[in-house]
Amino acid sequence: MQGLLLVDKPAGWTSFDVVNYVRKMVATAEGKKPKSVKVGHSGTLDPFATGLLILLIGKDYTKRAGEFSKLDKTYEITAKLGQTSSTGDPEGEITAVSDKKPSLEDIQTALEQFKGEIEQIPPAFSAIKVNGQRAYKLARAGKEVIIEPRKVTINRLEITDYNYPELKLIANVSSGTYVRTLVEDLGKALGTGAYSTALRRTQVDNYTIDKAIDVKGITAELMAEHILGDSGLL
Repeated sequence: MQGLLLVDKPAGWTSFDVVNYVRKMVATAEGKKPKSVKVGHSGTLDPFATGLLILLIGKDYTKRAGEFSKLDKTYEITAKLGQTSSTGDPEGEITAVSDKKPSLEDIQTALEQFKGEIEQIPPAFSAIKVNGQRAYKLARAGKEVIIEPRKVTINRLEITDYNYPELKLIANVSSGTYVRTLVEDLGKALGTGAYSTALRRTQVDNYTIDKAIDVKGITAELMAEHILGDSGLL
C-alpha cells in the first residue's frame, strides 16, 4: 500500500498518534510488522487542534515529505481575548490580562499589520530544535528558550465572527507559520492578550478537509478506497 491518505485528526491525538495508528493498520493489512511499514506525515498539528493531516504511506512517499510540508495551509481559528496561556492554547496556564473590549473595527485594523510577509518568533512550546533539543522539552523543564525570529507569509486573515471574548478567524498561511503565535501577537497588538481555544486545518494547498476520512473510522478497506497515487499528487 503506497500513496497519500488525507485524514481528519481529532482533538487530543498527536500527529504521531495518527501515524502510529495507521502504520499498525497498514502492517496488519500487508501481513508485516509495524516497524517494517513506512508511514509519515507532512506537517504537525498540535494535540488540541483538529483537521487535515496528510499521511505519506510507503517509502516512495515518505521520502517526499518535504514537498508537502512546504505547502500553504488554511486554518479556522477560535481565539479568546482578555487572557493569555503559557502555551498559547487551552492546555497551558491561563492568566487574565485585561477587561478591555476592542471593537470590531479595532480588531480589523490590528489584523492589517499581520498580513503579508512578517517576522514571527515561534513559541517555546514547539518542536523546533534549540541547541539540538526540542524547544518544548526545554520549556517544560523550566529552562530559558531563545528562538530566533523567522519570516512567514500570511496570505489571508479575516474575521468570520466576533462575540467578545470569542473571536473567530480564517487564515491562509505559509509553511512554518505558528497560528498560536499569530493569535498571541494579535492579543498584544490589541492590548488585551489572547490565546487559541480551537484550531482546525481545513486545507493544505489543493487538498481539502472534505476529502479526508475520520481517523477513528479508518479500516484497511477504507484506506484502499481513499489512498491517492501519482494521479492525486500536485
